Amino acid sequence: MLLVIYVCAGCRYARSARYPYSKTAKPNDRPVGAAMTDATSQFFDDLASRGHEPLLGRTRGSLRFDLADGARTEHWYVNINDGDIDVSRGDAKADCVIRTDQEVFESILGGNLNAMVGYLRGLVSGEGDVALLVRFQRLFPPPKSQPSTSPTRSVNRQRS
Repeated sequence: MLLVIYVCAGCRYARSARYPYSKTAKPNDRPVGAAMTDATSQFFDDLASRGHEPLLGRTRGSLRFDLADGARTEHWYVNINDGDIDVSRGDAKADCVIRTDQEVFESILGGNLNAMVGYLRGLVSGEGDVALLVRFQRLFPPPKSQPSTSPTRSVNRQRS
């Protein structure tokens, strides 16, 4: 089997055709039963350590992220109560269940894909109160391709 590895400028991950966003682009780089990638664990660990997130101040509900990696699925449970966030691992019942591949989720975390764009393209599926995903996506990094707005825009500005 030929494995082609390439590194894109500005990326912190090596990429391959089989594992596009893995830190090492070797097949079977993660033993069976091993934890998800560092980027995913780091995101949820950071989220748990925040305790209170002002961006979700009036949000109440629970989300479960089912992240598939081949035949294995990792479950992350996030409970939000007026901005107070609790994170755990588990397959508990949630108001919103988000299902996607691990590679797609890492792409969202890397700023290469917006969560709602992934949802609209069918890369991310949601069940239940998907409005929670809309609110929760505020915590993901902004897409790298998102153009910045100029402070000198002339929208709704009257000409003299």
